[in-house]
Amino acid sequence: MKSIWGGSREDRDDDGSARNSLQDERDSAPPSEHTRLLPNRVDSTAYLSPDDPAVSPYNLRSIRFTRYLTICFSLIAFVWWIVLLVSTFVTPPGFHIRGSGFFPFGYASLALANLLFTLLFFIVPAKAVRIASFVIASLLLVDAILIISVHQIRYEEGWVGMASVLWALVMSISTLATDRLVEWGKYEEEERLTGRAETRRSVGEWVAVLLSTISMIILAVVVFLMTCTLFLRALDAGLAAPGKMYWVDGDKYRLHVYCHGNDTDSKLPTVLIEGGEGSVEGGLWDFANNAVENGSISRYCFVDRPGFAWSDTAPSPLSAGMAVEAVDEALARAGEDGPWVLMSAGIGSIYSRILSSRHGQDIKGLLLIDPLHEESLNDIGASGRGFILWLRGIISPLGLSQIPGAVFKGRTKDDRIWGRSAYQTGKYIFAKLQENLVAETLSKRDVASSRAIQAQDVPLTLVSSGVKIREDSRWEEKQRDLTHLTHKLRHWDIVNDAPHQVWETQEGRDIIEKRLRQLVHG
Repeated sequence: MKSIWGGSREDRDDDGSARNSLQDERDSAPPSEHTRLLPNRVDSTAYLSPDDPAVSPYNLRSIRFTRYLTICFSLIAFVWWIVLLVSTFVTPPGFHIRGSGFFPFGYASLALANLLFTLLFFIVPAKAVRIASFVIASLLLVDAILIISVHQIRYEEGWVGMASVLWALVMSISTLATDRLVEWGKYEEEERLTGRAETRRSVGEWVAVLLSTISMIILAVVVFLMTCTLFLRALDAGLAAPGKMYWVDGDKYRLHVYCHGNDTDSKLPTVLIEGGEGSVEGGLWDFANNAVENGSISRYCFVDRPGFAWSDTAPSPLSAGMAVEAVDEALARAGEDGPWVLMSAGIGSIYSRILSSRHGQDIKGLLLIDPLHEESLNDIGASGRGFILWLRGIISPLGLSQIPGAVFKGRTKDDRIWGRSAYQTGKYIFAKLQENLVAETLSKRDVASSRAIQAQDVPLTLVSSGVKIREDSRWEEKQRDLTHLTHKLRHWDIVNDAPHQVWETQEGRDIIEKRLRQLVHG
């Protein structure tokens, strides 16, 4: 007999038996996440246990897609982080940052850490994490506004800095949205599969919530400190350079040139000052002004090396010879062509010697104040010293010394740009790191070449630190060797009680000014 449905009763019985046997096979098979989620359990009374592994927000395509998207973001962030890390040591084309480069690297590190924490604690959303993420996003928005709106910061950070802070901002918003989405997915799946949203957490989940919260709070503190440091930089941007800025090296960056005294029509040579471990403004500037007032010299100039005071940083690597070329170009653009008496201190003598060897008859005298010998470049280029400089640079955006100095010690703009706090800035640390990276190779080769071609008729005077000589017997040997740079050694003075910065004592200042007067006036 045929059924009105188009088949015989026997056929329908066979189909029913087949379906029943298939259902029996499904019921007897080991349960899995996929098979147990096939029935619609919204109206069912047979709910799963809240601890069942099938109860997971990963059941939702939107959650799985979000996780894959976070992984892709993490890979992009890692590549960007690697590029900025490499650019600290060798600048790729188009990635030159006229500031230190440590701020963009800090934002890249922040974005990468944020994404990694999101992946690590992806399945355990927490309200505290979302609050911390909101704080981070708000602070990063302030940072982005500061970098883009303050001309000097925007100039120093360039497109790399702006892209880095905006990337970190977008990733923080992504972390906030991801945590909220996972919480929603978790709620939906628990309602669907267990009948109610789960309020209790396992010990492992509480540990994950604690760790994720601590991680995000640490990131929030880091961003807060970076924001405070940016505010200091915005304040410092209002301090104008006393001299003029000139583009060098194919207009890649600018150097600060300052001259003071009589016009260049004077028959007396101009004193060209090169700073030592710090900028000229932080040491010899005041001495030079007094020398002009006393009539010992008629005019002086100085050029801040790349990364010092108002000068921009140069692309890496930067050897002493490359820095001298940039200084020479800045002087030429400023219309300063000598003749010169070169006065330098410490490591600045390396740069003065290279400049002297390249200018021949334009150099009317060399005054070296406790100069660094080329063999000491091995200490400057020590790997341990370089690693410490790099670590200092990495944490420099936090302003751990600058912020307390400004709040509690009254440090001013001058202090941070060229004064007693300048060594804490990212630009200064980056310049010293560049010095370290090539000291034993490119810079040592440059100074060795300069010694070979140095004009031997240039009058030479050395003023050495007696304290330094007593502390290190090798220092005296090296000072003595430097007296043979030319055949016209005029004087070698050892100031008994003077430190490495000889001009910090009255006796040292008097001797330096006396010897400088003799070289300038012939």
